[in-house]
Amino acid sequence: MHTRKLAVAGGFEFTPDIHSDHRGLFVSPLQDEAFVAAVGHRFPVAQTNHSRSARGVLRGLHFTATPPGQAKYVYCARGRALDAVVDIRVGSPTFGQWDLVQMDAESFRAVYIPDGLAHAFLALEDDTVMSYLVSSAYRAELEHAIDPLDPAIGLPWPQEVEFRLSARDTIAPRLAEAEAKGMLPQYADCLPAAAPPAHPDRPTVR
Repeated sequence: MHTRKLAVAGGFEFTPDIHSDHRGLFVSPLQDEAFVAAVGHRFPVAQTNHSRSARGVLRGLHFTATPPGQAKYVYCARGRALDAVVDIRVGSPTFGQWDLVQMDAESFRAVYIPDGLAHAFLALEDDTVMSYLVSSAYRAELEHAIDPLDPAIGLPWPQEVEFRLSARDTIAPRLAEAEAKGMLPQYADCLPAAAPPAHPDRPTVR
């Protein structure tokens, strides 16, 4: 497993080794030992998510209110996608910064997104499948969105793609508006030491 720190504090990119032969391939997109060595703790899996998107579908920028927050571990199981992570934690040393990761079903590159970061991806092919491991169950009232096309953030989405956004993402506020409304997480609330302990019965990846 090859690891890279993202430009956003606390975020990581993981690229696994791929084992292939005449039958196909085998790959482990999440490996506990490599994850702990990079992040400092294990990833508590509370739920797995699966999305399939047509070319041009842009999902995000999404984040969960913190506390309780929701960490994500995301990889592309089919197709190709451009994955974006944006630091929206007020008080963070990398507030407003972002990083992009090219994802596909050839490299199986993955991204770890800790509590308080905003996440989006753009599907670059039809039937692009994204697989998520998340640290908490989905609660609609805690889910928020920021305009993924906010020029102040300046994500360099490819212009040759015709974007398809959900109704919620189309009307999502820009970063400055979300901050003015008090929607954004505080950096101190997102640090591991400030997070509530994982439930002892919650399964972890082994």
